[in-house]
Amino acid sequence: MKLTSKERVNIAMNLNKPDRVPLMCQFSIGSMLQQLKPDPVEFWYNKKVFAEGLVELCKRFKFDGILISLHGHSENWRKELVSQELLDDGKQKLIFNDRTEIHSLNDLPLVTIQKRKKTLDIEEIVSEVDIPSVIDYIPVSNNLYFKLDTDNLFEIFDIVYQKVGEEYSIHGEITSPFDYFLDLLGYQNGLISLIMSPEKSKSVLEKFTNGILDIAVKMCEKNIDAIKISSPFAGMGFISPEQYEEFVLPYEKKIISAIRKKGKHAYIHTCGSIGDRLELMCQSNASGLECLDPPPIGNVDLSDAFKRIGNELFIKGNIDSVNTLLFADDEKAKNDVRQIIEIGKMKGKGFILSTACSIAPMVSKERLFMLSQMIEKYGQY
Repeated sequence: MKLTSKERVNIAMNLNKPDRVPLMCQFSIGSMLQQLKPDPVEFWYNKKVFAEGLVELCKRFKFDGILISLHGHSENWRKELVSQELLDDGKQKLIFNDRTEIHSLNDLPLVTIQKRKKTLDIEEIVSEVDIPSVIDYIPVSNNLYFKLDTDNLFEIFDIVYQKVGEEYSIHGEITSPFDYFLDLLGYQNGLISLIMSPEKSKSVLEKFTNGILDIAVKMCEKNIDAIKISSPFAGMGFISPEQYEEFVLPYEKKIISAIRKKGKHAYIHTCGSIGDRLELMCQSNASGLECLDPPPIGNVDLSDAFKRIGNELFIKGNIDSVNTLLFADDEKAKNDVRQIIEIGKMKGKGFILSTACSIAPMVSKERLFMLSQMIEKYGQY
């Protein structure tokens, strides 16, 4: 009996083998813009346009699941807009009272803050004042924040579900407390604070955890199968295993346990080198782990990862989006992907083929079509 994409992904997340290896990559905003060529401002701010794009790309490239990476789109963002201008190069310039945004089809909006916020010292923070009880933003990247409409956080899940029903696996996304911590203090100051003021750092992390947990639990009420915990700064390039165990693991575990209690899967997305902490990440109570970046962008060997944690976690990865999909010639790209599929089939109880991190913006449509072709040829169990 032929499985639906939703069934296929859920079987893999439950550490079993479906009819074939599921395929579900995360699109970067840049890759979505390059493939769809929408109005970039509408794509960023309009939940209906964003939802339609997610569904279109999933179907176009024969993926088995859809990651809804942004939620809580505000209907009132134009009320804050001072002016909007079309530039000579086709980019759009949006001016707000507190920032200027340049939107293009290349990547995420480029943001310039009008008045840079004061860098906080960890000892100056008063929890009730500086850390919101209700999380109303996503720290997307440097100076770029996605403001959440806290009265209407999850309508995009309804829009996507209405379009695909039970056909595809739908996943939500939240951001790790550690990301909010570093964003609040600044990366350098935040990392120093872990050493100089560990107890104060933990109190800040706990406050963010409670706000994020509230979002996660409410998100579980929607028609989703899993929630991804975006935790890109928890790898070897930023903190030691000991710091991970002290400042990341307890807080992500609290959120993940609440998600699992609601009957949904939860998986951790950490970029870069994590080869020294796979077993620690296993202690998070997560259902799975995403990225597992291979050399040279990371240090995870897929066979070794399955040997170490494959009985406990499903693995979603680990195609190098840059060195395989973007820059490699056709022969190397196909060989790399085939090897990953075969390792996943042979070693893994639960395996989902994916790019290690997001699809790089300039990866061609031909390379994305190649992924489903390779699954069709080599991915059958």
